[in-house]
Amino acid sequence: MRGIEQGVIFRDDDDRKAFMSRMGDLAKSSGTGIYAYALMSNHVHILLKSGSMGLSTFMRRLLSGYAQYFNLRHHRVGHLFQNRYKSIICQEDAYFEKLVAYIHLNPLKAGIVSSFDELVRYPWSGHADMMKHILHDWFDRDYVLRYFGAQEGKARAAYLVFLEDEMGFDRESELSGGGIIRSSGGWSKVLSMRKQGLWEVGDERILGNGDFVTEILAQAEKEIKTQLAGVDRLELVKQDIEESCRSAGITVAFFRSGSRRGSLPQLRRTLAKKFVDEYGLSLAEVARQLGVTGNAVSSMVRNE
Repeated sequence: MRGIEQGVIFRDDDDRKAFMSRMGDLAKSSGTGIYAYALMSNHVHILLKSGSMGLSTFMRRLLSGYAQYFNLRHHRVGHLFQNRYKSIICQEDAYFEKLVAYIHLNPLKAGIVSSFDELVRYPWSGHADMMKHILHDWFDRDYVLRYFGAQEGKARAAYLVFLEDEMGFDRESELSGGGIIRSSGGWSKVLSMRKQGLWEVGDERILGNGDFVTEILAQAEKEIKTQLAGVDRLELVKQDIEESCRSAGITVAFFRSGSRRGSLPQLRRTLAKKFVDEYGLSLAEVARQLGVTGNAVSSMVRNE
């Protein structure tokens, strides 16, 4: 998740503590597993396995709650985060260790700390939990260590060796999303597979091989149909609009006024895309909900 227009989302350690406290409380209450995290000045990385409330509710409560806290404390209004958070479903067996290392190395690679010794003492990264410099009861350290060994000491040593090795790689493009090229292991492998008549399914929202991508997409389609069959879609729309307005520090009436001030155009564009693609609303209905014309909604969806 990133700050809007690359702006900072943490101005001091009190902000960071507030974010961590909210994340931890939500993780414990929902059974969400937290395996890696790194708080930077204008963005956050989290590796998690969603619990009983699901990812969408977890993230909405985390981000909207923190945004309200931040705006109140720093006397500001408007969006704090850039659009919706970016979520990538990951094939665990293939990518877990790399993702842990990539996230925990962020402060070191960004120059916030200058050495592994300093990284241990950086309290806003899961690496400090891994090395027992700090211990949060919501961080599943044991789960991570099991990937590196059966015994605590040997597993932690293997974890450190792995991190040192990963310092030599730039994993951002590899781990920032799925798609055919990343799923297959590079463009050369894609070409080789196609010469053999083999094809992989890819999706930018999923990090994994073709079979994993196909399985996840099938599950998602089934769940969406089940959810929308028993829920009034307009009630979901109402909740989304109210939540977005609350996070932005504006009223629903102002949102629907037709004003184009500040972040309103981007907010409407994001919601229009969601209402059309995920809820299946018509352009005319979306226009009524957003307080704009049907042509405006058509342009928003086309240009998203």
